[in-house]
Amino acid sequence: MTERPESDDRPQTPESAPVPTPPAKPAKPAAPAAAPTPTPPAAAPSKPATPATPANVVPQATEGAVPAPAGPAPSAPVVAPAQPAQSAPTQTAPAQEAAKPALATPESVARAKQHGRADENGTVYVTVDGEEHECGQFPNATEDEAIAYFARKFDDAEAQVDLLEQRLAAKAPTTDMRKTVEHVREQVAARGMVGDLAGLSTRLDALDVAIGEAETREKEEQQKAKAEQLAHRTAIVEAAEKVAGQDPEKTQWKHSSERMGELFDQWKAHQRSGVRLSKSDEESLWKRFRKARTTFDRHRKAFFSKLDETNAKAKRAKEALIAEAESLSNSTDWGPTASKYRDLMDRWKASPRASRKDDDALWSRFRAAQDVFFDARKAANEQIDQEFEANLVVKEELLAEAKKILPVKNLDQAKKELAAVQARWEEAGKVPRAHMRRVENELRAVEDAVKKAEDDQWRRTDPETKARSNSMLTQLENKIADQKTAIEAARASGNEKKAATLEKDLATSEQWLATLQASASELN
Repeated sequence: MTERPESDDRPQTPESAPVPTPPAKPAKPAAPAAAPTPTPPAAAPSKPATPATPANVVPQATEGAVPAPAGPAPSAPVVAPAQPAQSAPTQTAPAQEAAKPALATPESVARAKQHGRADENGTVYVTVDGEEHECGQFPNATEDEAIAYFARKFDDAEAQVDLLEQRLAAKAPTTDMRKTVEHVREQVAARGMVGDLAGLSTRLDALDVAIGEAETREKEEQQKAKAEQLAHRTAIVEAAEKVAGQDPEKTQWKHSSERMGELFDQWKAHQRSGVRLSKSDEESLWKRFRKARTTFDRHRKAFFSKLDETNAKAKRAKEALIAEAESLSNSTDWGPTASKYRDLMDRWKASPRASRKDDDALWSRFRAAQDVFFDARKAANEQIDQEFEANLVVKEELLAEAKKILPVKNLDQAKKELAAVQARWEEAGKVPRAHMRRVENELRAVEDAVKKAEDDQWRRTDPETKARSNSMLTQLENKIADQKTAIEAARASGNEKKAATLEKDLATSEQWLATLQASASELN
């Protein structure tokens, strides 16, 4: 089987008196697909050209040919030197089966016959726009087999066009689509297949337009995606710059460090999966992002370096306070030492804090030193309290006696009884600390009641107070008499409104008079 080459200028051997040609170089082994070897059609043959020998066929010897050396028959078909044309080449059955090419289906053959034909020599032609073109030759085959071989080529090309149309309909990327279209165009232009080449060319033209539109759409989508990616990256950079621009003294470093880490992860994710930006945009944004991260790290290091220095200074100051507290822990001078511990506590509160871990450990040491002293004082006080239990019994009895003085009826008698209790109170001595405040407050309540009774009696018997009370009574009585006279005069003149006002003033004056008279009665 042969195919028509694009051009061939080789002269044809005259039909009469065939001349043997020298042996040609051995042909290369046939490809697995066993593609047919193209041969040129005869320029003006007087009879049909003899088909060329396939690559895997061994031709028989003819007159004038150089005989092949005798030897054992090969186990598989071999490539023989080119020989002059012969009328009846032979081929072994295994070689024929191995060289059998892929053919089109009967349906494809039926469609191909509408656009081409095959002659009795196996030469296949295709008709395009009313003009017949030779595709090639498939010798030693039926007409359908010859057409099926070249129809299969058309089916393959059409399948590529179908696939391109499906990919465009699915909005697949247009990468390499134009290369495929150009490749199929070259196959159509070569006229080396049988089928509706004009229709296929029309579909290729439509594909060119559709691919152009798809490329335009992809470009717009790419630009849109790039703009969105640029906006996302810019937002990441601005957020990082905002974090880096915080006041280091007010920054929450844990939260800010986590935020900066999240932004860096977002940057890497966009780099991996997002649309690639232009080199200038990529470099510009990365420089800003890197600068923000560097600034943040520098501020953080400076802050914690300063914090470490502050913590170390605070630690030294508190260790000095601990040393003082520990030096006082074994003191038995309870009062002054407790005062010193209160002063140490005030200084502790005023000193700066160290790191949380150090500060907790320092406080435990300081507290332990205090506990030693105050636990010892508590134990000493408990021992003293046991010794003062008897004194408490005595003072409870004195309190019961003092409370009998109330209420005060005879001031002089009450003062004598209270003085006797107070004298024995001091002689009774100290009581346990837990009861000291209570018993002192109860005795003071009795003392306050007697003092109040004494003050009340003095106010009642004070001569100055009596004189002042009598003077006020006289003035108020005179005023009431004048008000009564004015009321009578107003009524006599018929001025009832003035009389009513004067009566209100008179009622107030009479109430004051009754109050003063009651006070004067108590004083007398």
